[in-house]
Amino acid sequence: MEMDTIAAISTPMGEGAIAIVRLSGVDAIPIADRLFNGVGGKRLIEVASHTIHYGHLNDPKTGQVVEEVMVSVMKGPKTFTKEDVVEINCHGGIVSVNRVLQLVLRSGARLAEPGEFTKRAFLNGRIDLSQAEAVMDLIRAKTDKAMNMALGQMEGRLSRLIQRLRQEILEVLAQVEVNIDYPEYDDVEEMTHKMMKEKAQYVRVEISKLLQTSQQGKILREGLSTVIVGRPNVGKSSLLNSLVQENKAIVTDIPGTTRDVIEEYVNVRGVPLRLLDTAGIRETEDIVERIGVERSRQVLKEADLILLVLNYSDELTKEDENLFEAIEGMDVIIIVNKTDLPQKIDLERVQQLAQGRKVVTTSLLEDQGVDQLEEAIAAIFFGGQIEAKDVTYVSNSRHIALLHQSLQAIEDVLEGVELGTPIDIIQIDMTRTWELLGEIIGDTVHESLINQLFSQFCLGK
Repeated sequence: MEMDTIAAISTPMGEGAIAIVRLSGVDAIPIADRLFNGVGGKRLIEVASHTIHYGHLNDPKTGQVVEEVMVSVMKGPKTFTKEDVVEINCHGGIVSVNRVLQLVLRSGARLAEPGEFTKRAFLNGRIDLSQAEAVMDLIRAKTDKAMNMALGQMEGRLSRLIQRLRQEILEVLAQVEVNIDYPEYDDVEEMTHKMMKEKAQYVRVEISKLLQTSQQGKILREGLSTVIVGRPNVGKSSLLNSLVQENKAIVTDIPGTTRDVIEEYVNVRGVPLRLLDTAGIRETEDIVERIGVERSRQVLKEADLILLVLNYSDELTKEDENLFEAIEGMDVIIIVNKTDLPQKIDLERVQQLAQGRKVVTTSLLEDQGVDQLEEAIAAIFFGGQIEAKDVTYVSNSRHIALLHQSLQAIEDVLEGVELGTPIDIIQIDMTRTWELLGEIIGDTVHESLINQLFSQFCLGK
C-alpha cells in the first residue's frame, strides 16, 4: 500500500549552524521541486539520486524567497525508509526551520508522527522491530559502551541470533510433522520425542545465554539506579557534585538542605549511573522535609545500588545503624567522608556493619577517594566482563520479558518430553516459543504494540 508523504524537523530545536527538514514518501521529491529554485533552473525531479543541490526555497503563492538551502535527494529503495527521501538543509534558527516546515506542509506533506520515519523503515522491511528500537537506544545512549551496544543491535546482531533460533525451531517442527504423517519405522514416536528434546535443550541454552547478559545490558541502556543516602550534612550532595562534576545540588552547612530527590546521569567507567540524591533520612518535625524523607525511603526500595555516606568526624549514631538495617540485602558501597577532619568514627564498627561490603574513605572537599569509589562501582556490577566484544547484550525490557516467556515455553517442551506427553501437545509449546521469539523482531507482533512503541520516539526520527 502506497503511503502519504510525511515531513518533520529532524534536528534539535534551537540556534545552530544548520537545521534539517526531512520528507519521506511518494511525493517527497515533487513537493520539494515545486518549492526549490536551483542555480541555473535545476529541477529536483531530474537530478540523480543521492546528490545535494544549492538554491532557494520560494513560496509559490507570493513568489518570495523563504530560505537559502542545500537540498539532498535520495530515491528509494536505497534510503532509511525505503521511500523517496528529501532533506532540506537550512539555517539553524527556530524561525527559519519552522518557516521551511510550514511551507512544506502547505505544499502537500503531512506532519510526521513521533518515530514515523523509523516506523516506515520497519513496515517497509528495511529493519526489524529490535533494530528499530535500537535507533532510540542509540540516540539516548549515555556512555560509549551503551552506544556500542545499541549500534550492535541496530546492525542486527540480536536479530540474526533470534532468526537463527526460530529457523532451528521451524525445522524441527517440520520434521516432526513429516514423522507423524509418514511414519516409516515402528519407533517413530520415540525418535520424534528424542529429536524434540535435543532441539529444545539447544534452544534453552541459547536463550539462557542471552538472559545472562540482560542485567548488564539493561543497566547500560537505562542506567543504574543509584541512591545516595546518609544522615543530613555527611556530604551526600558533595558526592553527587564530585561524580557529576557540576554543582547541580545545593551544598550548605545547614542540615536538611536537600528536601527532594535530585536526579542526574553520570558516566562512571562506562557505566551510566542514574544518580538520585535524597533528603537526609531522619526524624523531623518540618512538614516539607518529612515529605522528602518519605520519598527517600521509597526510592531506596527501588534502587539497584546504594551509596551510604557516613561522617569520618562524627561518632556512629543510632540513625547510622538504622540505615545499615534499612539497606540489608542490597548492593551497597559504604563511603566514609570528611577524612580531612579529625577521626571520631569507629572504623572497625563500620566494617562489622558493612558485612563484607566495600568501604571507601573519601575527602570530597579535597577530591580524595573518588577514583577508588568509581572503581568499586564498576567492579560490583561488571567485574571486567563488560569489555567482551563478541557478546550480544539484551538491554530492552520488552525483549527480556519475551525471552523469559520463551524460556518457560521451552521448559514446558522438555517437561512434556520427560512425561511422555503426546507429540502434538508438545508441538504447541514449541510453536509458542517460536511465536514469542518472533515478537522480539516484530514478525508476530500486534499492530497496537507497534504503534505504542513508535509513539515513544522523538519527532522527526
